[in-house]
Amino acid sequence: MDYPGNIFVVAAPSGAGKSSLVKALMELDSAVHPSVSHTTRPPRGQEKHGREYFFVSANEFDAMVEGDGFVEWAHVHGQRYGTSKKAIEDRVAQGSDIVLEIDFQGALQIRKTFANAVLIFILPPSWEELRSRLERRGEDSDEVIALRLKNAAHEMARAGEFDYVIINELFERALFDLKAIVHAQRLRYAAQRRLRADTFAALNIP
Repeated sequence: MDYPGNIFVVAAPSGAGKSSLVKALMELDSAVHPSVSHTTRPPRGQEKHGREYFFVSANEFDAMVEGDGFVEWAHVHGQRYGTSKKAIEDRVAQGSDIVLEIDFQGALQIRKTFANAVLIFILPPSWEELRSRLERRGEDSDEVIALRLKNAAHEMARAGEFDYVIINELFERALFDLKAIVHAQRLRYAAQRRLRADTFAALNIP
């Protein structure tokens, strides 16, 4: 189904800068709204329930899985994350543009349900920089960082299955690239035809 709104799916290995880029995009473009995922992991820092994530118990997550409530869900770093199917459908059916921050497994599952979803992969400029960013966050032990780097190798090998790839070497440039993808999607024929139906009619374009 070709929904009026756009679905932008952003994936990246941990430490590549995905969250910072998406946050900056939404600050610059008020028409892009976040999709809040469910997770079984505990909150970090200043995260709040319903803002960054819906933090739920394993039993609550199981109930949503059994009820086919997720368009995608996956195990990531020992925890589970899922995206509500109904929440996405409701927003894009109303013409809203939404952006999802999820892992590559979830991104590919989203594509199976929403064929027009735009998949964007964020890459770090090098292994050294990725490790440095993970260390600078100061959130994880050496063992967890090693696991994240191991997982990153597997994740980045799937970048070819995405529509766009952004290398986050210089943040401002990466943000420009992300904005360009969003803008270009809104200029697709079908999107313009819906948004400017009066113009198309005046020009006798069926």
